[in-house]
Amino acid sequence: MPKNKLRLKIITPEHTKFDEDADLVIIRTIEGEVGFMANHMACSSVLDYGTLKIINDDLERRIAVFGGIAQMRDNVLTILANDAQWPEDIDLALVEAEREQAERRLQENIDEVEFRRDQVLLRRTLVQMEVGAYQLTVDN
Repeated sequence: MPKNKLRLKIITPEHTKFDEDADLVIIRTIEGEVGFMANHMACSSVLDYGTLKIINDDLERRIAVFGGIAQMRDNVLTILANDAQWPEDIDLALVEAEREQAERRLQENIDEVEFRRDQVLLRRTLVQMEVGAYQLTVDN
């Protein structure tokens, strides 16, 4: 591994989504956004639904992450995510329909469990829409 890079591993129950070096990783935790660079102190964080940004050699990639935990140790950031999706994995038309359905159900008189479920679905679709619309960029 290069001296000024960390190793990022994104693992879901199905498979490893990412296992490469990075200059900077920004994740969304339940306490807000946290950035990690090489030689970051050891720590663990609970992940929220959000966009994970990976910056490496002036290239930025984004992946939607839906809960889990992050652990930084020995210059390796391991993300154990409940689910994660690259932009190309996201069907924006389907996500938009799911978002509209969740918003519609939230306006109806439903029980507490359904209300919470639809809130989570709405948060998930908003993250998917953000990441799905993202275009790979190179800083110059």
